[in-house]
Amino acid sequence: MPRDSSLKFLTQLDELKTQFGASRAKTIERLLARLRKQTITDADTLMRLHETLLFLRAYPQTQHVVQETESLLRQLPNWIGEAAVQGVDLDALDHPDKSGIAGRTVVDTFSYYILRDLVRRYPREVEFYWDWFEDENRLGEIWPHFMPLLEEDAFVEANIPYRAWLQAARGKTPDVNWLIEKFNRLPLTDVAKAELYNSQKLYVQWTPAYSSTRTGMRLPAKLRSGPIFFHREPLLQRRDVSLVDELPKPPPRLQKLSRNDGQTILDLSRDASTTRYRELYGFTHGDASRVLKAELGRGVDLFVMGLPPSKRLPLRAYHAAMIFKNQVPIGYFEGLSLCERMESGFNLYYTFREGETAWLYAKTLNVMLHLLGVTAFSLDPYQVGYDNEEGIESGAFWFYRKLGFRPTDRRLLKLAEQEEVNIRSRKGYRTSAPTLRTLARSPLIFELDRRRAGDWDRFQVRRIGFAVQHEMARRFDGDSEKMRTQALQLLLKTIRRRLTDAERKIFSDFAVVLLLIPDLAAWSREEKRGLLKIIESKAGRDEAKYLQLMQQHTRFRTALIDLGSR
Repeated sequence: MPRDSSLKFLTQLDELKTQFGASRAKTIERLLARLRKQTITDADTLMRLHETLLFLRAYPQTQHVVQETESLLRQLPNWIGEAAVQGVDLDALDHPDKSGIAGRTVVDTFSYYILRDLVRRYPREVEFYWDWFEDENRLGEIWPHFMPLLEEDAFVEANIPYRAWLQAARGKTPDVNWLIEKFNRLPLTDVAKAELYNSQKLYVQWTPAYSSTRTGMRLPAKLRSGPIFFHREPLLQRRDVSLVDELPKPPPRLQKLSRNDGQTILDLSRDASTTRYRELYGFTHGDASRVLKAELGRGVDLFVMGLPPSKRLPLRAYHAAMIFKNQVPIGYFEGLSLCERMESGFNLYYTFREGETAWLYAKTLNVMLHLLGVTAFSLDPYQVGYDNEEGIESGAFWFYRKLGFRPTDRRLLKLAEQEEVNIRSRKGYRTSAPTLRTLARSPLIFELDRRRAGDWDRFQVRRIGFAVQHEMARRFDGDSEKMRTQALQLLLKTIRRRLTDAERKIFSDFAVVLLLIPDLAAWSREEKRGLLKIIESKAGRDEAKYLQLMQQHTRFRTALIDLGSR
């Protein structure tokens, strides 16, 4: 059939994908059957079809829709291959906003941790992409570690054939695999290996198998909570959701996964991010032995993961979550917590933003509240549009404002309230893009516990970091090691045991912060004992206990807020 036929069917499908009822479902099934008979080679049409099929697979109305969308998604790589043979320009399919489609590649300067993981799991799918490589001097500084006599060439000659050196050295082993293995064997810490590898800025091309692409990635059936949820009624809208009502509700049951299943979730989460040119700290360094599963309902499974002690942040507790809807990965969550305050980052992949975004967000916060005790949720300005035009175009500020968030800047709160008056009183009024950019200059916060409203309005953990730097410059001549050593020695006077390496790092980080608390010496013995328990729990099994102890220590909470609000 001609191209305009497929466009007609696709346009109808787009219009119907969020409409529900038996007749709509039958129409969707007929349109999918007609599309299966098409031969589509236009890049824009292929992209639109891909996103529509993924949405329908995540939000299906019938089992037949599930089967048809899976069949068409399987057919997409064939259409893409046929288009490539015809010489069609398919570069649009590789844009970072649209990457990860089956049949295409992902090219990036992957970090050492991500590339090491890709080589471990997909040794035949990765290769260097030399066309974009720019700085050969970096190779001359590093590769002599692995290649005898390379100094003879690299240190004194021009136009060094580094690829020829690599090909001669690697034998029958693929380039990427050989080089990563050499880095793995260096007598350095993982952090040092990563710094050294990343400094090369080597581009790598990953050609993922179908099951690792955005097109084909699915949660394994054994990790799915129940049968597919079929949508026969309108999707839940933002107006149907109240955080005040939703957050205190009893949470779903949390199930701790086995280490193997936890690793499966981490692998899926990394792949979902890597194919989209993202790297989330919690997915890269997540603890496979501490992955929790929550069934949110409506076909949604949420997997929450923490960090092992060696990868934890100095002060904030870190938790990430991956969200699957009817086995399809649809988004992720990142939470950074101190006491009862969590800085929350919620990202629903653009394909699924017409779905039940507000309900998903509320359910995720409900889990975090009951798991960690957090009751104040803060948003970085970027989330609502600061230096983020996508956030401005999507009206992200109003999405969160209508859920109950408020700007922490009082002037911008007044501006938001004036805009709300305008919206109520002037028919058709819409907040202008410049005004949205102004509103996006302030963090937003939602506080379930109104008794503590405003406590965290001026807080930034960065301010504690700056204060530590100033103290280091003032008292220790800018010598960080001297500061850490002396501060740790003071703290260790109260500890009667040896510390593990992970504990020593955590204790020294806390020690330099404690130097900033002017009245620490006047704290009671019980308060100091409670502080010690907090620090010890930072290196414990997970960081939930750490947060709970911190929430109970009123004096330490007050000191932290004061240090981060100056």
